[in-house]
Amino acid sequence: MSNAAPDGLGALTFIEAPSPNFDDRTLPISMIVLHYTGMQDAASAIARLRDPQAKVSAHYVVAEDGVVLRLVDEERRAWHAGVSHWRDWDGVNDVSIGIEVVNPGHEFGYRPFPDAQIASVIALVHSIKVRHNITRGNIVGHSDVAPTRKRDPGELFPWHALARLRLALPRPTRNLMDPFWSEGGFLLALERFGYDVRDPMAAIMAFQRRFRPELIDGEIDAECRMILLALLLPKPQGDD
Repeated sequence: MSNAAPDGLGALTFIEAPSPNFDDRTLPISMIVLHYTGMQDAASAIARLRDPQAKVSAHYVVAEDGVVLRLVDEERRAWHAGVSHWRDWDGVNDVSIGIEVVNPGHEFGYRPFPDAQIASVIALVHSIKVRHNITRGNIVGHSDVAPTRKRDPGELFPWHALARLRLALPRPTRNLMDPFWSEGGFLLALERFGYDVRDPMAAIMAFQRRFRPELIDGEIDAECRMILLALLLPKPQGDD
């Protein structure tokens, strides 16, 4: 069943595909978490997200051709992030909207995201961001909030396309300075930015996957320090 989108989605339409996997919210919406489906095809992923035995779901699924499915109403809590942390929140399902972007992921043949799909992701994220007054620093990937468990949406996800429209933080590229933090200093700064750093290697790799995807080695180098320092400033500046 195709419907007009929720208020603020403009011309974007979606298909209702209700999932039983949700419960009530107790906190206001303040985050968007982007995922990839990580299954062999869209049909399998959608079936799992609607399977009551699986106990997982998302608010939206965006297919590779740009079609958007709504599985859970935004005012309900979908079960998409699992054990997770970002900034002041443990268990980010409580405060987030989850968007699953169809892609086989690293296990089944990770590949670039089609333009039509990203165009729909952008429209959807923009609508949610505006309606719930979400800051771009709280538009994150699953790997950002669950670095020990997840790699999605992964290093091929075009965060720059969202950042260009102020729908995500840019990768800082201007006025970069190396603060010469020690490893401990870097991890304190990374925690201040929002990451769970109890597993340092996982947190560093999640940060790199998001902000320096061409080299994900878990090593703290000058470029990582400069990017993180710039992100902690009030207005990080990038090319996007």
